[in-house]
Amino acid sequence: MDKLRADNIVWIFGTGRSGSTWLGSMMGDPAGFWLWDEPLVGRLFGEFYEGIRRRNLDREDFVMARKHREAWLDGIRSFVMHVAASRFPETSEGDLFVVKEPNGTIGAPLLAAATPGSRVVLLVRDPRDVAASAIDRHRKGGEAYQSRRATGMPPGRPLRNRADEDPEGFAKGQAKRYMRNVGKAKEAYDAHQGPKVLIRYEDLRTSTLRTMQRLYSALGIPMEESELARVVEKHSWENIPEQEKGLGKFNRKATPGGWREDLTPRQVEIVEEETAPLLAKFYGC
Repeated sequence: MDKLRADNIVWIFGTGRSGSTWLGSMMGDPAGFWLWDEPLVGRLFGEFYEGIRRRNLDREDFVMARKHREAWLDGIRSFVMHVAASRFPETSEGDLFVVKEPNGTIGAPLLAAATPGSRVVLLVRDPRDVAASAIDRHRKGGEAYQSRRATGMPPGRPLRNRADEDPEGFAKGQAKRYMRNVGKAKEAYDAHQGPKVLIRYEDLRTSTLRTMQRLYSALGIPMEESELARVVEKHSWENIPEQEKGLGKFNRKATPGGWREDLTPRQVEIVEEETAPLLAKFYGC
């Protein structure tokens, strides 16, 4: 535990299907970097905190009351650091922990506040591409569909597939999820006083090395250019085996703007309506 400090943490906040796996794999590759792949600690605290009635925040006996905020933030920090020490017992002093937490981003404001010396990466992607990727992955034959099918269903109970049965409703659900997750990620990013950087998937895809250089510079993390070039090449789209990418797979297209071919006009309209504030903020539309 003595080897771990909150300022050794790099949070990756955002939402699913935004390139966090790719970014996390690159950041966790060099010596002295450790990737903590979706501990979901943000869900543990964030879903509880967001789900309670707001009046509880002013009730003195409530465990996460405003009056006790510093105490429970200290508890969250201690929890994260103790579990990190258990998960990575072989670390050395000064090593960095890249915490990929897209599906725990609902708790991003709490995690960032609990670790004010940490570094924060806000990773965003066009919500229309996020929705298109999710629809493809959840349709019959897609990776998510196959995963659900493999878990088994009660006898006689059919496996529902909303991505095929109600694609417009599915698109709306994905857009709402984007607003919740990226909205919370932005809230954490805006409030964070430590090192932080905003990264767009589109820039990461089209200019990977330059974007990664900007990321490390903004976070104040020294990185040799030759080592960064090695990491970028190793994890490039082109080096993913062909059998591991394509429609329905985890690695699908990596084509910014592919939503124009993948979504129906009505699906586009739904996603744009639901995510309008963030589309305007990050993409000027």
